[in-house]
Amino acid sequence: MDCFTRHGTERTPEIVFDFGRGIFSIRGESYPEDVATFYGPVMSSLKEFLSGNRTRSLTLEIELIYFNSSSAKVLMNLFLLLENAAGAENQITVNWYYQGDDETMREFGEEFSEDVRHINFHVLERNGAPPPQ
Repeated sequence: MDCFTRHGTERTPEIVFDFGRGIFSIRGESYPEDVATFYGPVMSSLKEFLSGNRTRSLTLEIELIYFNSSSAKVLMNLFLLLENAAGAENQITVNWYYQGDDETMREFGEEFSEDVRHINFHVLERNGAPPPQ
């Protein structure tokens, strides 16, 4: 496995998982019509990576503009999966980015961070466009 990519659409985020570097990013909006179909392969790829990962390091970069309640459930499941991996001595970092004027996304990041103990979870303000991949 080298890289898992899903191009973003109007309703779905861009997802890039660089297995070699241990960097996983989710950017854009997330309100797919069928959350299980969209995120199922993403979760499967992550589970496979975590089960066979020798580097024991993963950074998840999240910069969402909007997500619906079904996507919030997927995010929570994602964080729980990472929390379990972090509890197994893996180094897991989550960088939750929000635009400076988006208090809602900041608050979501803070709430998610309260649900994990072993992940290095950072809620970070970003002004301007996200950095290129």
